[in-house]
Amino acid sequence: MRRHVLRERLAVAVVAAAAAAAGTVAPPAASTEVRVAALVSQDAGPYQEALAGFRSSLERQGVKATIDVYPLHGDVANAAPALEHARQDHARLLFTLGSLATQAAVRQAPDTPIVAGMILSAEDLGKAPNAACVVLEFPVETEFRWLQRLLPGQKNIGVLFNPSENQGRVAAAEKAARSLGLTLNARKVDSPKDLPDALDSLTNRADVLWGLADQVVLNPKTVQSILLFSLRNRIPFVGLSSTWVKAGALYALDRDYGDIGAQCGELAVKVLQGAPPASLSPAGPRKVVYAINMKTARLLKLEIQDSLVQGAQAVFN
Repeated sequence: MRRHVLRERLAVAVVAAAAAAAGTVAPPAASTEVRVAALVSQDAGPYQEALAGFRSSLERQGVKATIDVYPLHGDVANAAPALEHARQDHARLLFTLGSLATQAAVRQAPDTPIVAGMILSAEDLGKAPNAACVVLEFPVETEFRWLQRLLPGQKNIGVLFNPSENQGRVAAAEKAARSLGLTLNARKVDSPKDLPDALDSLTNRADVLWGLADQVVLNPKTVQSILLFSLRNRIPFVGLSSTWVKAGALYALDRDYGDIGAQCGELAVKVLQGAPPASLSPAGPRKVVYAINMKTARLLKLEIQDSLVQGAQAVFN
């Protein structure tokens, strides 16, 4: 396999040390650069933004590092050669972006510290003792508080979910909803054929339909059915990203991907200074951005405060 490696130097003062997963190793001398191997699952813009945020974060923290970037181009077959090159180059840390890169690193590099980003949840780490992460998933409390800001009159939240993927998150959502004076009406969808009946059951029970990242419920084959249900029944749908909002969801929370990378950089420095990766709790996004579809708002006869429209990262008309 051709070796896709971009080398770059962050020439600033050194404060980095290295830690192995099985225990702390001696920190490098003050003049030593730290080598980091970055495995990037996809070529899409958010991954590049996160990588840039990681670089900048290391620089701000005074780390002198050589970063070897291995684009995987969405092909898991590229991971093994990249990890072998990283091993041969004595990388002190693996920085993985996306599930493909993270899962491969966890399986194939158990002795090298890993900092992972651009993954939905910490499940991608498989409880590996050598890995720490920043996840994309917002706490349900954050999602519901934003729902209350954008749709203050809506108290009954409908959600469709596949139990094998989201039973735990729905249980957490039920608890969070009660604490905020909301009611969660959850419907199980075990297979795509269950979707029409599950949607129909929410017609008179939900004021808003909350979207969960779920491969059975929300995918390219179901998007049209869900958005049509939303418009026909005047039940706003809260999407997963600005892509869903552009397609017709009322709004969606999104992430500042550069800041996701910066958070990963902060974790990386802690690991390089000797913190065991497993001792670092998974972190969620600390910045919230959002997109709104005003055409959908007009069709649903909803009013969105001007200040919220002005604060949106993207507005679709």
